[in-house]
Amino acid sequence: MQHTTFGRATGLRVSELALGTGNFGTRWGSGAEPAQARKILDRFAEAGGTALDTAESYQFGESEEILGRLLAGTRSHFTIATKFSLGVAGDGGVLGTGNGRRSMARAVEGSLARLGTDYLDLLWVHFPDTVTPVEEIMRGFDDLVRAGKILYGGLSNFPAWRSARAATLAELRGLAPLTAVQCEYSLVERTADREILPMAQALGLGAALWSPLGGGLLTGKYRTGSAGRLTDLGRLVHVEDEARKTAVVDALLAVAADLGVPPARVATAWLREHAARASTALVPIIGPRTIEQLDDYLAALDIRLDEAQYRRLDEVSRVDLGQPHDQIAAQRAATLGGDATAFRSFLPVA
Repeated sequence: MQHTTFGRATGLRVSELALGTGNFGTRWGSGAEPAQARKILDRFAEAGGTALDTAESYQFGESEEILGRLLAGTRSHFTIATKFSLGVAGDGGVLGTGNGRRSMARAVEGSLARLGTDYLDLLWVHFPDTVTPVEEIMRGFDDLVRAGKILYGGLSNFPAWRSARAATLAELRGLAPLTAVQCEYSLVERTADREILPMAQALGLGAALWSPLGGGLLTGKYRTGSAGRLTDLGRLVHVEDEARKTAVVDALLAVAADLGVPPARVATAWLREHAARASTALVPIIGPRTIEQLDDYLAALDIRLDEAQYRRLDEVSRVDLGQPHDQIAAQRAATLGGDATAFRSFLPVA
């Protein structure tokens, strides 16, 4: 597995895939027992993976607890990122949740204890709470960096304008910089192409991409009624509820058939190729519950899509960028010549 720095403005090194550990534990009613989690982590590490992603709320704290035990004696071999906002058990009330400095300080102390470490490589704000100003968030990050409890801070599931404002405020006020953003992204969810990923590219931020298989839709299993996240959790799942998604799955299954590999591998391989063409670090977060699922992700590292296969999937999965992007693209095409669609993506166009 290759490694990259997580954005142009940081020396934080991460593996090209991050291991999401939301399935470490069973307090949500489904997930991996500790012995299975051990096998998943060991296999990921054997493949060269070093980036780990968790959250205080995952499995109501059990994910961090299991990860902490598994990392005993090997902490320095991994980059640990965790998230806060929701509290541990979802019942923290008005004083135990949110993104204010009190909640941030509480969350970091709790995560450090559960993870058995004295610092976090990256602390994410999991969601905007709609009330805490980004000025307070960035000042909180700065205090924690200066105290040595976190090395970097990032924003997850924030609109682009709020992340851009946070990065600018930190720069102007000499605070610890915003390092990265996190958002959902896959062949069936590319709306981050409108604002979030162009913003990350422009500011040199790393971008962590969650749900790279669309909650299981891109495995093709829901066309046969197979169980999965749709039946186990009933959330964070895409279904074929619009023509574009159906067209994406059709194209994905066709390319997979041409290559003779499962569609999940092709979806991951496309995302990996997509990331390679970006000018900032895009790191998919994989969240296997079993060794077999992890092996499918890792097998994608050996798949090479040809240009026609990559473009077929890229074109069928594109979303309408809307205004002002469409108008800008049309104006550039009229001025410079060529096809307006060539300017619709934030990625370089061959």
